[in-house]
Amino acid sequence: MSNKSKIREDAMSLNPIDDALFQKMAEDISFCQEILQVILSDKELRVLDNLPQFVAKNLQGRSCTLDVKCLLGDGRIVNIEVQKADDDDHQRRVRYNGALLTTNVTDPGDRFKDVPDVIVVFISRFDVFKSGKALYHVDRIVRETGSLADNGFAEIYVNAEVDDGSDVALLMDVFTEDNIYDDSRFPATSGRKRRFKTTEEGVSEMCEVIERYKAEGIAEGVAKGKAEVALEMLKEKMSVDMVARFTMLTVEQVKEIGKKNALI
Repeated sequence: MSNKSKIREDAMSLNPIDDALFQKMAEDISFCQEILQVILSDKELRVLDNLPQFVAKNLQGRSCTLDVKCLLGDGRIVNIEVQKADDDDHQRRVRYNGALLTTNVTDPGDRFKDVPDVIVVFISRFDVFKSGKALYHVDRIVRETGSLADNGFAEIYVNAEVDDGSDVALLMDVFTEDNIYDDSRFPATSGRKRRFKTTEEGVSEMCEVIERYKAEGIAEGVAKGKAEVALEMLKEKMSVDMVARFTMLTVEQVKEIGKKNALI
């Protein structure tokens, strides 16, 4: 099989639970609105703006690229994330993403009472809490009184592992199963999925996304390799200039590696 044919096969095998397809589907505001209406149980919910692959910057630490950021009609900001692999502490991931998003949508000088409400919707193939629910709301509770303490941040976890017959579970079927297109319940989601999996134009777009992902992955691997070599050279007390010349990194990049590892 040629490389082009393999990429095409990969493109047609994707579902909305996969990052590459979700990214393309999330470019459509009606898709974002539809899934949030279902997950937040609000048929009147309106999405005013959506931005896939939103880069939430942290000038002093780890930045993140969020799958999609949405602005709701009532001013709330929603980050929707999709995750297939159960390979990390995802509650801490949600906590970090929510904090970083809050920082990025808050202007200097804003009073804390004006900080926007933020919701992180975490959609996974697996049940994060292993408790047999398709949908979980995590709230802040005062331990001594049992009362709700709302600080404007909400965590919602959705999974495709549990089928409880709810609308959320049915939506997750569309997210994970190849040939499910429930137009009557989820027309926007089903229509976007069908376009990218069955039409020539849509499949071609997905092929381009996959090729870009692969190129970025190769570049990332090369950069990681250079960084590891630079770190070992710095540990051997080699000069920043020498490390930069040997690894073909910039002096600034080498200094950053050194600072992160307390070597400079």
